[in-house]
Amino acid sequence: MKVFERSFVAVALTVSITRPALSQASTTDPTASLLIDLIRVNTSNPPGNERQLAEVLAPHFRAAGFDVKVIQTPDSAKAIVVARLKGDGSKRPVLIAAHADVVGVERDKWSVEPFAGVVKDDHVYGRGAIDFKGGMAVFARAAMMLAERKIPLARDVIFVAQADEEGGGSYGTSWLAREHWADIDAEFALNEGGWIMKADDGHVRYVSISTADKVSIPMTVTARGTSTHSSMPRPDNPIFSLARALAKLSEYETPLSITPDTKQFFTALSRTSAPPMSGYFRDLVGSDPARARRADAIVSRDPLLHSLVRNTIAPVIIQGGFRANVIPGSASATVNLRLIPGSDLNAFLATLRKVVGDPSIEMKANTPAYAQTAPSSENTDLYRALVAAAHALFPGAEVTPYLFQAGTDAMAWRSRGVPVYGIYPYPIDADELTRMHGNDEKVSITALKQGTEMIFKTLVDVAGKK
Repeated sequence: MKVFERSFVAVALTVSITRPALSQASTTDPTASLLIDLIRVNTSNPPGNERQLAEVLAPHFRAAGFDVKVIQTPDSAKAIVVARLKGDGSKRPVLIAAHADVVGVERDKWSVEPFAGVVKDDHVYGRGAIDFKGGMAVFARAAMMLAERKIPLARDVIFVAQADEEGGGSYGTSWLAREHWADIDAEFALNEGGWIMKADDGHVRYVSISTADKVSIPMTVTARGTSTHSSMPRPDNPIFSLARALAKLSEYETPLSITPDTKQFFTALSRTSAPPMSGYFRDLVGSDPARARRADAIVSRDPLLHSLVRNTIAPVIIQGGFRANVIPGSASATVNLRLIPGSDLNAFLATLRKVVGDPSIEMKANTPAYAQTAPSSENTDLYRALVAAAHALFPGAEVTPYLFQAGTDAMAWRSRGVPVYGIYPYPIDADELTRMHGNDEKVSITALKQGTEMIFKTLVDVAGKK
């Protein structure tokens, strides 16, 4: 079912015709119902086709009384929704942002149709259920509840459904900020990022609110050799050379790099964990290097925690060869580097070249202009409101700032001095986290309800009149 090839009229008809059967399983929760509608619009990027989702989402905000602008990009298939609920203007706006595009799917590996919004076992299944249409549904419903309950507001609440976050296209938040800054300027913003993580017994263990993102940098690794007939192989085969270089990179473990937010995060984990893990978490961010190394060997068995305390190296694309009987003249790999803010890219590249130990291998990467942007301050009304709402909804859970291990599109605001805080606004467990960008992505309806209440409380606290 190629939703992105349909006109908006066809999408609207599909939603109106097919929704009732599934809605019977989720009618008690409006956030889940909205999420189902969003999942049913296939915004896999590339190509994205976010305009189709904008046409589905905008009427919800208009019906709730928001001022709605659908910003058309130069790409006719891509549009951005900006919905504003007016306050009295005594305080500057608060902005909540969610990206409309999703990554693609390996359809044959899903047990359900990934763009149907299937409800099963108290979960909504579908691409984007966690990243980030689930968050979009939570943010949207929480904002609409302000209007539905007629909450008096001291500041405007701006909701943005942006484009081109997953696909790295031309019309993401950098374009939006450059061309339409007046529409999205705010005192602070809420975006995707940190986690509400559940323990094995189902209770919320911690709430992490991201104040910074690791910096995503593509590095190109290239090997060159003599192109010739495959019946006469030579020692300089570039595919072998590239393979040796990647093998050496795979064996290299980057050193620990602990930021202040990361130290707070692991200290909080130590308070929610039983021995011996509680001790490992303390030692990891402690002052004894030997104990930190021993703790790292245990803690880093968890890929998420491993990524928080070091720069990471991940090959993602390999290119080489074009015929079965020709040895190519070159082979290359794109390697995704994720650097902790403040890291020196040139020094890191120099280290990687030493690791590879082959001067014929080219390794190139460029530092993004925003790489040195400072983390968002914890001393703002929005951060304090998030902490208070998290404590109210999940009593006993640790709430901590967090360095987000992936990247987001928050830099459009952070680079202009606007603090941005990130959260995936629903409790999830380790299995659900693994499914993000994977197969059978899902989020529980119970978690959607809890997340909606948390964000609603946050918005009332930060935007409502006192």
